[in-house]
Amino acid sequence: MSFIVPKSGLKSFTCPHCNAFARQYHWGYGDEVNSGPIKEGHANFPKLMVRLSKCEHCNSVAIWHKDNLIYPDRGGASAPNPDMPEDVKNDYEEAATILNKSPRGAAALLRLAIQKLCMHLGGKGKNINDDIKLLVKNGLPAQVQQALDVVRVTGNNAVHPGQIDTDDVSVAGNLFELVNVIIEYMVSMPQKIQGLYDGLPDPAKESIEKRDS
Repeated sequence: MSFIVPKSGLKSFTCPHCNAFARQYHWGYGDEVNSGPIKEGHANFPKLMVRLSKCEHCNSVAIWHKDNLIYPDRGGASAPNPDMPEDVKNDYEEAATILNKSPRGAAALLRLAIQKLCMHLGGKGKNINDDIKLLVKNGLPAQVQQALDVVRVTGNNAVHPGQIDTDDVSVAGNLFELVNVIIEYMVSMPQKIQGLYDGLPDPAKESIEKRDS
């Protein structure tokens, strides 16, 4: 399921808390509850300035000012992959808070985030291009290399203007999903596979090691 930006009027979108695509319910002031999904334009609450939405999947609440999502303050960006290293996550979350205010700033921060990620993956952190080259040499999948380079090149254009319109929120917004994809391939999947392999019976693992020796 692709990332659906949280937006007023949509019955369902990607939850900014749990990252699941789910139906969203809404409230006005106080405890008055509307049992239906979010309605286009909030026609039933024309005078309300503050609204709440609740995710049917995780039951977490988001806060809206008019039609703008203000909490969690991710500017429509997807939640970070839970396996994201903490220093990378800090840059990711900071980028999300400024996505709507400064798409260029968000793109630049995400470039910094993947530079730090490359260090976690074995790079030196001095030159992101060299680090990606090293990762490719060590067997980095082509799709992940392409995702890294999209974030790298777009982030570079944010600092040194080129042919990419980094003032476009949608251009910068796509980078968040790519960063999560990179984490999924390079961090989450290896951890999951290693955990499943470690759970094999010892005789089976010994047989595999003997086969590969």
